Amino acid sequence: MKNKVKYIIALVFAFSMNGLWAQTPLEVYQDTAALNNPGIKSLFRQYESIMQIAPQNRVLPDPQFGFGYFINSVETRVGPQQAVLSLSQSFPWFGQLGAQEQATIERAKAVLEKFNNERAQLNFNVEATYNNLYVLRSAIRITEENIVLLNTFKDLANVRFESGKGSMVDVLRIEMELSELQNQINYLEDSKRPLIAQFEQLLNAKLDQEVALPEVLWSNELGISKEQIMDSVKILNPSILSLEHEILSYNQDVIAAKKIGGPSFVVGLNYTFVGDRPDYVGENNGRDAILPTIGVKIPLYRKKYKSLVKEKELARESVTLKKVDRTNELNTVLESTFRDYEDAVRRIALYEELGKYARQALNILIAEYSSADTNFEEVIRMDRKLLKYELELEEARADNNTAAAYIDYLMGK
Repeated sequence: MKNKVKYIIALVFAFSMNGLWAQTPLEVYQDTAALNNPGIKSLFRQYESIMQIAPQNRVLPDPQFGFGYFINSVETRVGPQQAVLSLSQSFPWFGQLGAQEQATIERAKAVLEKFNNERAQLNFNVEATYNNLYVLRSAIRITEENIVLLNTFKDLANVRFESGKGSMVDVLRIEMELSELQNQINYLEDSKRPLIAQFEQLLNAKLDQEVALPEVLWSNELGISKEQIMDSVKILNPSILSLEHEILSYNQDVIAAKKIGGPSFVVGLNYTFVGDRPDYVGENNGRDAILPTIGVKIPLYRKKYKSLVKEKELARESVTLKKVDRTNELNTVLESTFRDYEDAVRRIALYEELGKYARQALNILIAEYSSADTNFEEVIRMDRKLLKYELELEEARADNNTAAAYIDYLMGK
């Protein structure tokens, strides 16, 4: 499996480089996760299983065939009755079978929407973990770049100390900063293992190479207004659609229950074998008898049928209330997710600007420190700010994508 995933990802990069394939590595990971996920496969098999029940509910009950043999023949005018064959077919009240079939189809559609919801949830989980991996890798890269920068400061501090213009304290301060950053890198490297394990669990596959991450994480834009998103969630969210199909299924169950309480009909045919009568020379001597029959099943005991209809109506009401509750829950979740998205958009702009200013300020402070016009502590303080802003920027980019991905999930994408 791991070689298969590696091969697919290699193909994605090859085709993407030549503009022949628009699928991103993230989409490949999501497709791999969906193909390997046993829960999603189970739901689809459940959908297929229920769909096999639908035609079973459409057909008439099996016909009944009977055979009877007279141990003591019944004498008639045309001869003794020897045996009887009977065939009968029952017919439920009009519309019952169709309602039962449609109820099963709607129940299958409800399971299909659960399948869609699980697939969308899995896509979101893969993307959220992917974003976390990007933040982790970016944090390691930025910290390593900061270590290189601090080593440059260290060389400068050593030159100033050796020339008598600086203090050994500046060199020691840098050594302390370097030790702290190296410890931070060690922690970040250790943090990769559980995150990779989580990613492999989502893919249900082992990866023998680094996760394919972009140099700079793209920013997802919603493209539509908050009101349009809310309307889309109410209409397209798979969990809402699943409940709607359950309601439609119970609507058909109510119709079928009422039909079950109506009369049903039985049409049959009896064929009686008649033997020859020795003392009768008439034209009908020994002629077999054919007797068509028709019957009506009258449901006199109405209590159980009324109870059956009430049962289905109460179940429908329960699901309807559940749909209202789920809609309210989604509105609350969407509000907080939309807040997180807008906050991430603001933070991206903020930390891009602050990072630019911090780098400009740091360059000025380094130049001033070189000419002994600035305290080294100001250089270290500004370097810390630059490191903080660069890390915050990458986290904001990941938060932006994660919030947008969750909104897509709520809209059933």
